[in-house]
Amino acid sequence: MALVVQKYGGTSVADVERIRSVARRVVERKKAGNDMVVVLSARAGDTDRLIALAHEMSPHPDPRELDVLLATGEQITIALFSMAVKDMGFEAVSMTGYQAGIITDHQYGHARISWIETLPVTEKLKEGKIVVVAGFQGYDDEGNITTLGRGGSDTTAVALAAALKADACEIYTDVEGVYTTDPNVYAKARKLRRISYEEMLEMASMGAKVLHIRSVEFGMKYNVPIWVRSSFTDDPGTLVTQEDAEMEKVVVSGITYSKKEARVTVTDVPDVPGMAFKLFDPIAQEGINVDMIIQGSSAVPGRANISFTVPKADYEKTMALAEKISKEIGAGYVHGNPNIAKVSVIGVGMRSHTGVASVMFHALAKENINIHMISTSEIKISCVIDEKYTELAVRVLHDAFELHKDPHNGIKIHEDR
Repeated sequence: MALVVQKYGGTSVADVERIRSVARRVVERKKAGNDMVVVLSARAGDTDRLIALAHEMSPHPDPRELDVLLATGEQITIALFSMAVKDMGFEAVSMTGYQAGIITDHQYGHARISWIETLPVTEKLKEGKIVVVAGFQGYDDEGNITTLGRGGSDTTAVALAAALKADACEIYTDVEGVYTTDPNVYAKARKLRRISYEEMLEMASMGAKVLHIRSVEFGMKYNVPIWVRSSFTDDPGTLVTQEDAEMEKVVVSGITYSKKEARVTVTDVPDVPGMAFKLFDPIAQEGINVDMIIQGSSAVPGRANISFTVPKADYEKTMALAEKISKEIGAGYVHGNPNIAKVSVIGVGMRSHTGVASVMFHALAKENINIHMISTSEIKISCVIDEKYTELAVRVLHDAFELHKDPHNGIKIHEDR
């Protein structure tokens, strides 16, 4: 007998018929002799409707009360799902995050799981019941309801799998697995059979929406194998797991993109110690996440130009802050561009193969796509380009690295990285 944790997203449980379909799938696994823990998201659109309702009531909803409201979305789903299972002749019990022992910190809206008291769930499993847990929510040590932020149901499922020492964690969504790039952008995108935690972390952080980044972090930390599967087919999906020697043979595993960033440049910053701190500390104090940072020489001796990217939603706020800071530190003018995109190539094989950057830059140059910023890590190279070229860049890079082919017969890269 295996213990299986399954998570179903909002599109998988969008209406009554889909909830019944998921219930049948779960019951089949239970019939096969497995212990089943099922984590459910709110039905597609419910969370957005609740947020809109909150803003009808108040322009700035109280964070605690907003979490109380948003947590009801998942509670609707788990109750309906449990009813469906019981109508099929099987025992099920729905549990809120509180009832399932999911304890978090105090950060309303984006709480982090501190630990899980597994006894409430294990007791119900021993009784032979299918345990149905509300994703996306928990409670703090004062008993307040908290939510984990968008994508939090993935994190709930992987954290439960880790705490319960489950044999498998299966994340069901509306796609059949993890692809070499977004299939909506390029029809030649190929589904991956396996991908390493590190690659999946990079893909999630760079814009891929298949798995929430914190769920992958949990999986990697506790070595929980994660299957990404479709709730609408029987396809085996993609396994997210530890890196092995076979994975390293594949130089590039995927191409990701993000159109949710903007670039800010502060010119003629005094090139002396402490200037970077004076520029970025006030931005950090405002809760603005800075991603790529590049410093280069200015035309003025003893001065430097500093460019960085921030979420597009924070662009105007960052520009105003940067202009204020620039005056305070005696820097030059500030300019920015909200119409940028970040395109990245990702692969654990980049550690042991050279020439990836050369292939990437050549492919973009052939299409006259200008690169504004570049950043690298051990397994990733990212370029900031004009937003209007995003889809074209994704397609030409996918072709350049021949990601549509069998990975073991792919492009041979040998030049300097």
